[in-house]
Amino acid sequence: MKSMTGYGRATSSIGTFSITVQVSSVNRKTLDLTVGLPEEWESMEPSVGELVRKVVSRGKVHVDIEVTGDKSATEASWDEPAATAALERLRAFAERQGVEFLPTPELLWQVANSQRRTSEFPGAESAQPVVTETVATALRSFVAMRAREGESLLVDFIRRSETLHRHVEAVAVRAPQVPVNYREQLHKRLREAGLELDLGDERVLREIALFADRCDVSEEITRLRSHFEQFAALLRSDGEIGRKAEFILQEIGREVNTIGSKANDVTVARAVIELKNELERVREQMANVE
Repeated sequence: MKSMTGYGRATSSIGTFSITVQVSSVNRKTLDLTVGLPEEWESMEPSVGELVRKVVSRGKVHVDIEVTGDKSATEASWDEPAATAALERLRAFAERQGVEFLPTPELLWQVANSQRRTSEFPGAESAQPVVTETVATALRSFVAMRAREGESLLVDFIRRSETLHRHVEAVAVRAPQVPVNYREQLHKRLREAGLELDLGDERVLREIALFADRCDVSEEITRLRSHFEQFAALLRSDGEIGRKAEFILQEIGREVNTIGSKANDVTVARAVIELKNELERVREQMANVE
């Protein structure tokens, strides 16, 4: 099981340039991928997206690739031999024109700046291998974090599944007693109304049978137990879990609602309320699962 929330970071270098890759994600029903790249490297976006799609199937994922230069390499980056040669050419030109050549500090600065070395930004083709490896490293960290969070979610789901199962079994134990209680209450009301009808009377038996049929939840209990088994197996499976789990939880909710509509008993009604509350918590957590 993997969480849809994660973060990964990696750095590398190309010449005097430093590359930083950050991968982050939050919840999203589908895969929503955005990639931030320097303009010169926009051609790499499809290959970066392919790397992400190999390890992510859901979530809003953003990959940010930032490139910075090495300031220490550019603080005194003018080309001294080239600047000296330029001054010599200026001196020779001045002599040919019969002008005395006396370089000022301002002139030296201008000539030096005109011969400044510039670190050429690496092209996409030459940078591709380094960028690919850096993205892959960041993704490994990203996937590891999602896996760790997924393990925590799994523990929580197992605990909540046990709670759901416990409430359903409480309903299963209580449900057969509901028609019996109704029979006794019906008899009591008949006596209080002065109608001394035999409990073996056909009309009484028909009323009790209809009530028992209306409040029978045995089929719902059976289906819920099956859904719980499927849910438990899914939690321990590989691959995408979120969408499949949402469907199973929807089916569980449907059965719980049916039991609630049939519940003519305070104890069963209370168990149904607890089931709905816990089921909602499970649904909220499942929104975090890939």
